[in-house]
Amino acid sequence: MKPLEMYNLVAGLVGGLAMFLYGMNVMSSGLTKVAGGKLESVLAKVTKHPIIAYIFGVCVTALVQSSSASTVMVVGLVNSGIMTLRQAVNVILGANLGTTFTAWLLSLNAISGESFLINLLKPKSFTPILALIGIGLYMFSKSDKKKNIGTILLGFSVLMFGMNSMSSAVTPLKEVQSFQNLLMTFGNPFIGFMVGIIFTMIIQSSAGTIAVLQALSKDIPVFYRTAIPVVVGAEVGTCITAILSSFGANKNGKRTALMHLYFNIIKAGLFMVIFYSVNEFVHFTFLDNVIGMAGIAGIHTLINLVATPLMLPFSGILVKLALSSIPIDEKEKKEQEEQEGIRTLDPRFLTNPPFALEQARLAAIEMANMSRDALDTAIKLITDYDEEEAQSVDYLERKVDQYEDSLGTYLMKINNHHLAPEDSHTLSMLLHCITDYERISDHALNIMQKAKGMSQNKRSFTPKAQTEMDIFASAVKEIVDLSIKALETQDVTIAKTIEPLEEAIDGINMEVKRRHVRRLRKGKCTIEQGFDLSDIGTDYERIADHCSNIAVGIIEVHEDAYDAHEYLETLKAEKREGFEQAVDFYERKYLLPSVKF
Repeated sequence: MKPLEMYNLVAGLVGGLAMFLYGMNVMSSGLTKVAGGKLESVLAKVTKHPIIAYIFGVCVTALVQSSSASTVMVVGLVNSGIMTLRQAVNVILGANLGTTFTAWLLSLNAISGESFLINLLKPKSFTPILALIGIGLYMFSKSDKKKNIGTILLGFSVLMFGMNSMSSAVTPLKEVQSFQNLLMTFGNPFIGFMVGIIFTMIIQSSAGTIAVLQALSKDIPVFYRTAIPVVVGAEVGTCITAILSSFGANKNGKRTALMHLYFNIIKAGLFMVIFYSVNEFVHFTFLDNVIGMAGIAGIHTLINLVATPLMLPFSGILVKLALSSIPIDEKEKKEQEEQEGIRTLDPRFLTNPPFALEQARLAAIEMANMSRDALDTAIKLITDYDEEEAQSVDYLERKVDQYEDSLGTYLMKINNHHLAPEDSHTLSMLLHCITDYERISDHALNIMQKAKGMSQNKRSFTPKAQTEMDIFASAVKEIVDLSIKALETQDVTIAKTIEPLEEAIDGINMEVKRRHVRRLRKGKCTIEQGFDLSDIGTDYERIADHCSNIAVGIIEVHEDAYDAHEYLETLKAEKREGFEQAVDFYERKYLLPSVKF
């Protein structure tokens, strides 16, 4: 070939491959955004059953059009502690079958025929229309969801255009005998296998390798003996993406990537040994036949369709191999205990902001529960002080501080990505919530320290005062419970019950202090007891204020209103009938017993 012809060929092939990989990436990203974080959330929930995990792995990978993407996703889920190794291995097995869908999609380019209906099925016929629709949605739609659909259509169109570019670029090679001879060398199983591995490692996409092979087969005779080892090699080469992704992961994340590698090595090794050993005796005649684009897709699917279900009952072997490669040590066990929960904030999830935001919300709920546990324990210490329990309050408060730091940093990283307006509002709400729950844990610590001082100085409340404080504490516990339930369920109805209870708690606080002053005047209690009661009452009242802030944040996100001060002022100024009834309900529910002074 002349130098100019060679340049045009290489430029067309490389450019086509670049467009193919870019189109696949854009389409995968659009599909992930349309899922809105729900894909991974469901993935994390359904993986307890091996068969369901396997099927879901197939479906997720077929949807996002990349086994590398779905495997990196699984590495992140395992690294964060959301998914176990045993759950992950079945998803990985399914991902290997799901990735074969791409090759079938590309094989549409091989459709031939002159009828109008057949021509409509050809990508070159419908991709321009999809591209036009896609660019229209992307440029002119105000809806993020429609923009994402437009991105998917554009990605698919670019992918197919890249495929056609590669096919057009390599067409002249059918006249070049030296290239035909080079292609024949791939028929050597070892050479073809290594070419598949190395090329796939370079471009980090088995779909890309198979696409190039399919592009060649469209106009150039590619035989089964050439295609099979390259396809099998691509299965091993694609593991490089998960391996690279695991470099920043913890040991479980690295083990997940190793399981992916081990499975593909075992699958490829057994296939190569068994297939070519049998061929020595049987001499498969089809190896000398031309394979075509659909044939390449069929081989890719058949290998995985046989290997992945067969491996499913023995998936535990992959887990054992990964654990033997990276054993669990005492340090790791301790780290897992100390970091439990915070690990859900895995940096890999930041590539999918809606899912990262959902993980942050789940971590915020864990943080809220720890604040509640600290408060419940601190309240018990007032009447039954125990040093070990007091230490647990201190531990929980420090743990909540860690959560606030980690969540705050993670949420700011999410905020650096493009978010839908609703997600942006949810992020702002979470930033405020974590501050409020951190303050609740601080108040729990204050109550614990006050209980400790009372115990050391052998002080306690009078029976009547203790009864009043018990009722006060019950109201505070309920408002904390309601705030957490509202955060968990995003239920605005629950959130709207919090402000009336907060107002009732303000009234309880004033009444408890008023009664104490009257007892003090009559000499029925001491000034020191009054300080204890006042300090604890102030902590209770401020905890209720923080719960009110949380509720308002949840209501704001739902009602698309973003001025908490204005909302509360309007609510109280208007004295809405429902609000007043709710306040009256809580005042009666937590009515202090009548006393005679």
